[in-house]
Amino acid sequence: MNSIKGIDIIGAQIDLGASQKGVAMGPLAIRYAGLAAGLEEMGFSVRDRGDVIPPPDGMSLRGLMHYDQVVETNRQIYELVKEALAEERFPLLLGGDHCTAAGSISAVAKHYAPQGEIGIIWIDAHGDWNNETSTATGNMHGMPFSAVCGHGPDGMVDFGQQPHFVPTAHCVQVAGHDFDGPEAARMKEAGMHVFSMHDIDRRGMAETMHEAIRIAGEGTVGIHLSFDVDAITPEYAPGTGTPVPDGITAREAFLAAELLAESGKLVSMDLVEVNPILDERNKTAILGAKLIRAALGESVY
Repeated sequence: MNSIKGIDIIGAQIDLGASQKGVAMGPLAIRYAGLAAGLEEMGFSVRDRGDVIPPPDGMSLRGLMHYDQVVETNRQIYELVKEALAEERFPLLLGGDHCTAAGSISAVAKHYAPQGEIGIIWIDAHGDWNNETSTATGNMHGMPFSAVCGHGPDGMVDFGQQPHFVPTAHCVQVAGHDFDGPEAARMKEAGMHVFSMHDIDRRGMAETMHEAIRIAGEGTVGIHLSFDVDAITPEYAPGTGTPVPDGITAREAFLAAELLAESGKLVSMDLVEVNPILDERNKTAILGAKLIRAALGESVY
């Protein structure tokens, strides 16, 4: 991680990809938790690029709620992440709901395409592998992982730049324990690597993450981490819109982040779905800020 000098913080004030409102305030809550100061204390040059704000209105499509606003938000995220990478800075996206990962990962995959493929580690209670035909709700925060792998919806990742899709051979879903039936079938058909809560319970987080890092890291130019705080059991992270009981503990989340830091392969990151309205005294945002620092190399000793 010593190769990272500068970090660009990019916020996304959007909760239109979800049914529960409030995660639009997530970036502010994570900043308020002392994120920038903590990163600067670690020796990083931090540049806050502010927040992307979705258009006030737009069209929905069949199976794709708030389609226009989600796509425009992702387009703006794409451009900001692209700029950060062009200046050799580490792009750190703060959500907002998880639909925003479509824009960030699209930019990272496109940037590194001349050198090779990236890998993705997606830590989340959910698969986010729906599309407009498999979804039961039309909520687009359940679709970005599918989109960046080229399995749709294409509009989430195609802004006229000819998107570079990430091969599922280098993609890993970690801590899933709330998959839709059709979504799970699509993931299996696409050859996704999934380490569910059952696998973590059986193997432990250390072994699980070592294997996830191997899959996402071997033969790639680096790893993008997309971390949804709802992967963490609600006792530790109550401030999220789609909490699912019996997720990973806070310590397991830290271990995952710390092992990624030790790998030296992390090139970009999302931290999403912090909902201050549902939180307890900013507990989840504080945890999120600490997890970001852990992923970027902060150690306790």
